[in-house]
Amino acid sequence: MTTDPHIHVHSMTRVDVFTGVGFDEFITTFEAAAPRYDPVPMQRIVEAGGTWDDVRAKVAENAPNELMVYAKIDGVPLLGVAGHDVKAVEYLLGNHVIAETMFRHDPRTLLYAPLRVLVYSDTDDNAVFSMDQPSAAFGSLGIADVTEVGLSLDRKVANLLRIIGVDPGEAFGA
Repeated sequence: MTTDPHIHVHSMTRVDVFTGVGFDEFITTFEAAAPRYDPVPMQRIVEAGGTWDDVRAKVAENAPNELMVYAKIDGVPLLGVAGHDVKAVEYLLGNHVIAETMFRHDPRTLLYAPLRVLVYSDTDDNAVFSMDQPSAAFGSLGIADVTEVGLSLDRKVANLLRIIGVDPGEAFGA
């Protein structure tokens, strides 16, 4: 067994979508379109000896637009005390059924799933949606099946933005 680290250099593509939508309005609409993940139904499925099909059905029910929020970190109370007035909220956004389609090929996919999203305010108090492009992150692993899922996540994020009334343009190549 070797203890030498393997270092893999790869680049990421960050996407910044200037929404033109007020920060608070964008946050409200985003959170409605990508509901918060509720772990209780998953716990019940596990305790009842449920199947992956049961999980798929519950996830589809909880994520009507295919993505949900696993965690939310509001940067304002954390950093505002230091005098910063930029609003910033970080989200972990994803879908564990989709994540499983990559995890089966390589557990390192969990480095990038769920997706890490930052929504911050610009100088006009409009929301800026910022994240590393999923296809670039997952493509860095060099597994064709995983890269394909990353490309589909590009399309899903672009679609989520369209659902909430923001044109992502060509930002996600979708």
